[in-house]
Amino acid sequence: MKPLVQALVSGLLIGGIYALIALGLNIVFGTMRVVNFAQGTLLMAAMFMAYWLHELGGLHPYWSPLITIPLLFVGGYAIQRAFVSPLLARDRAREPMSVLLVTLGLALVLENVALALFSADFKTVQTDLSIATFKVQGLIVSVPRLVGLGAMLLTCLALYLFLTRTDLGRAIRATGQDREVARLMGIDDEKIYGVAYGLSAALMAIAAAVLVPFFYVHPGVGTSFLLKVFVIVVLGGIGSMPGAAIGGLLVGGIEGVVALYVQAAVAQIVLFAIFVGVLFVRPAGLLGVEQR
Repeated sequence: MKPLVQALVSGLLIGGIYALIALGLNIVFGTMRVVNFAQGTLLMAAMFMAYWLHELGGLHPYWSPLITIPLLFVGGYAIQRAFVSPLLARDRAREPMSVLLVTLGLALVLENVALALFSADFKTVQTDLSIATFKVQGLIVSVPRLVGLGAMLLTCLALYLFLTRTDLGRAIRATGQDREVARLMGIDDEKIYGVAYGLSAALMAIAAAVLVPFFYVHPGVGTSFLLKVFVIVVLGGIGSMPGAAIGGLLVGGIEGVVALYVQAAVAQIVLFAIFVGVLFVRPAGLLGVEQR
């Protein structure tokens, strides 16, 4: 029983970080109704920023969001305005596919630029907390992963307050629910898309800060999370922040428990089988709302 509980605890902790990454993808997915394939690349960029800030400036990764959040927000906003917005203006009839393809192309370009600049070598950051653990009732708890779970919960709370208590947050929600009606109410949907994309990129700064102390940095590191995070967003419900949090914890828990008994590759098959089964029962996801 103890190995099972230990695997579940470890899975939930890493699931908190999955959920943190999913929150960023969910903002773009819930607002624009398109898949942002560049999300993993933005995470990779944020991780390299945190890595180099530590290597060159001695800045602890947990402090890096003070610098990387503004940079990534501006970068995300600029990407949306420069690459995505022109597509929306020219080809609204096919915009989901157009945006998907342009973000995929952007992801490939940025990943290869990182590969050319930093090589394919894995890079790691060693801090005083990288391998820190403590025991609770005989269970080993990883401190950096626990920090990641805490960061996810605080980010969820901050996003909830922003989206429900501010005019800009309400405008983002309104645009995600019905863009045409939002435009009739005077909301500039192009500006909202830029802000949503920038906010999505900025959240990757937080995810990177909690990942770098114990996870390798590599040009392809973001891609390794992308498919799993996409599953979390759809499973939890498109546009639902609590759904992304619950979906991340659920995926992490399932992954940890199943991997205890079978190979990691088989664990992924079980995970996707459960995902498909849930969508058969509830297509909108666990906390999603059916679109009529």
